[in-house]
Amino acid sequence: MERKDFLKTLGAGAAFAITFPCLGGCTNDDSPEGTIVTPPTNVDFTIDLNAAEASKLADNGGFILKNLVVIVKNLEGNFVAVTQVCSHKQYDEVRFVNQDGGIFYCGVHGSRFGQDGTPLNTIPNSTPRALKVYNTELNGDILRVFE
Repeated sequence: MERKDFLKTLGAGAAFAITFPCLGGCTNDDSPEGTIVTPPTNVDFTIDLNAAEASKLADNGGFILKNLVVIVKNLEGNFVAVTQVCSHKQYDEVRFVNQDGGIFYCGVHGSRFGQDGTPLNTIPNSTPRALKVYNTELNGDILRVFE
């Protein structure tokens, strides 16, 4: 018996009940994880490296998020700060990953950026734009992040 003949014998209600779970599972979800935000402006703040909020900056490769900025102590031990807001579609999902010497990565659409903010890949239907990189200045145990 072919599928269409089988479905005819069940009737419309039974056919709908059988196929509905597949239809729900087969839809294309175009709403990725993350929040669309406006990139920060006039960035100028400090972080006490002895404070609990900065504990992940003690080790090379560690990063924290503050004021929509990703602050990282890169694999060479230098501090780098970039916007947490991806230049592709403005999602606040940019993070630092220990890959290819350390890169910034947005998990929403897979955008990858160098530590200087330069795009490392091209996402379809987008203009490759760099991430905003902020200045960092270390004075004792106080790290300043600013434009």
